[in-house]
Amino acid sequence: MTYICIMYEKKLPVDLQCGLHLFMEVMSGKWKIALIWCIHLGIKRPGELHRRIPKASRRILDTQLKQLTTLGIIDKTVFEQLPLKVEYELTALGETLIPVIETTAQWGEKHRAILEPFFLNPAVK
Repeated sequence: MTYICIMYEKKLPVDLQCGLHLFMEVMSGKWKIALIWCIHLGIKRPGELHRRIPKASRRILDTQLKQLTTLGIIDKTVFEQLPLKVEYELTALGETLIPVIETTAQWGEKHRAILEPFFLNPAVK
């Protein structure tokens, strides 16, 4: 039985006139930034990625890896051997996201003291 993994079909079209909306479409998905960052750090095998991101299910990681491959953010190499070996690496396009992710992480660290209480205690307003 063959399963075809396609991206979720949006009810509203993507606003291609706005770069921010395009960026949000590319990066939508809870684990995509973590996947890109891990691959950037040299973690290339699916099992290693799953161990590094244990809160994500294997199915979700596989789906988001496929989406990132389809978008040209990462490349997937399948080695014809037994057992089958798969590795991921960032494309040139994917590498351009690293400074964006680093800046976003710095913003989060800079504002941690202000924002963290809202996530630790949702009743805090």
